[in-house]
Amino acid sequence: MIPGPWYFGRTEIDWLAYERASELADRFAQTAAEYDRSGSFPFAHFDALREQGYLALTVPTEYGGLGAGVHATVFAQERLARGDGATALAVGWHLYVVGKQAETRTWPEPIRRRIFGEVVAEGALLNACGSEPETGSPSRGGLPRTTARRLPDGSWVLRGHKHFTTLAPVLRYFIVSATLAGTEEAAWFLVPRESEGLRIEETWDAIGMRATGSHDLWLDDVHLPADALLEPTGDRTPGRAAGWNLHVPAVYLGIAQAARDFAVRYAVERRTVNPPGHPEPASPLVDRPHVQRLIGEMDLALLPARITLMDLAFQWDERPDWRPHLADAVAACKPFVVETALRVVDRAMRVAGGASLARSLPLERYYRDVRAGLHNPPMEDVVISNLAKAAIQRASADPAAP
Repeated sequence: MIPGPWYFGRTEIDWLAYERASELADRFAQTAAEYDRSGSFPFAHFDALREQGYLALTVPTEYGGLGAGVHATVFAQERLARGDGATALAVGWHLYVVGKQAETRTWPEPIRRRIFGEVVAEGALLNACGSEPETGSPSRGGLPRTTARRLPDGSWVLRGHKHFTTLAPVLRYFIVSATLAGTEEAAWFLVPRESEGLRIEETWDAIGMRATGSHDLWLDDVHLPADALLEPTGDRTPGRAAGWNLHVPAVYLGIAQAARDFAVRYAVERRTVNPPGHPEPASPLVDRPHVQRLIGEMDLALLPARITLMDLAFQWDERPDWRPHLADAVAACKPFVVETALRVVDRAMRVAGGASLARSLPLERYYRDVRAGLHNPPMEDVVISNLAKAAIQRASADPAAP
């Protein structure tokens, strides 16, 4: 038997998070196709997330949140993505920023307490805004073109352009990376939505993850107080909060599971006409040997991906001393799970055949959405390069090392 949720839920918080996600996923599944087709932002979904307290999932209990760690978040996010991948990915970035800050405590305490309080009491949303049209993902390194200029009174002026600003329609706070003018250093700044000079350009019109509201952000001489500077961007401590990146593969695993589940139901319910001379004039599609093979291949692929993801998340929470050694494995998990998800969705579409291309079935949406995982950080080429460098470094330092 393939392990179900009972196998992976380990704590009370795991199950509280999972149950909230399960209820919401079933609701969101009813409207996901509508938002996908129109490309509009699912405001109703986020109202529901707010009402259920899901937005405070990763806020520590001392600040009034549920206190979910990486494992509980991954466990819940995979379930939410089965209902609507776009909503799950979008809210995942908010949970990531909050959870990462809960772990690292790098912001000034008064700001952290205020922001976490707004998340808990009002469902405030925040996201990091690092990607730029010219420099790409911040995961590839390099200084942002967005600049922060300090004025004599200690306040700041930000000017620049960000893209892929997920949750742009509903963010209360934009955590913006900017290069400090006249230096080779960069930092993160807290930019409230109501800031004068901040504007959103609705540019997001993609083939997949269409309802994430990942528009462009423009900062036209945005004036900010001195304490808007949250922290430097340059911390490269091995394993520094890397476990929170597992929210990304969790979403794509959830989409793949949804595709698998739909394909199995379709095969069981769909009856096909048999050739002349067959004892049965019609039989379920699932009776066909090649369909059974496709179903088996999907489960064979999903099992190791799920175990790898969930175990890494659990170890990240339980063994803080291991985190520097887990960083490479956490990074590798994303391309591994995404490639698995691509194969699973492909096989699900083969089960349904040509009908899988119809908008009346969810498979074509799963197919488009799952491909977005190729372009979420960490990037596959960076992961592979880092794994190779680590292996070479170990071998050079100790020829007997594995």
